[in-house]
Amino acid sequence: MAFFVYILKCADDTLYVGSTNDLEKRLHAHNNLKSGAHYTKIRRPVTLVYSETCETFAESRSKEAELKRLSRPEKLTVIKNSQKKKQPGTTKKSHPKKSPRKLKTK
Repeated sequence: MAFFVYILKCADDTLYVGSTNDLEKRLHAHNNLKSGAHYTKIRRPVTLVYSETCETFAESRSKEAELKRLSRPEKLTVIKNSQKKKQPGTTKKSHPKKSPRKLKTK
């Protein structure tokens, strides 16, 4: 079974950190159900901006606590760095420049 730690961006631009064993179900609860966390319930809609898979419940809770201790700017850096990793083609590849072709003259 996989576990997840995640960061949500709320409608008021605040960040919420949590952990779960079913990310889709938990995101649905945050946005739609009474069982969602009170913090996010009054700041809907929320958007998933970061998630990380963990192998154990203990690992996900430990990572959640680690993320909660970060300042807002540090959390934003974590989010930004994770998005760079997910986007294909973000690293520049150097290609040798081709020399221009010479036109044949008659």
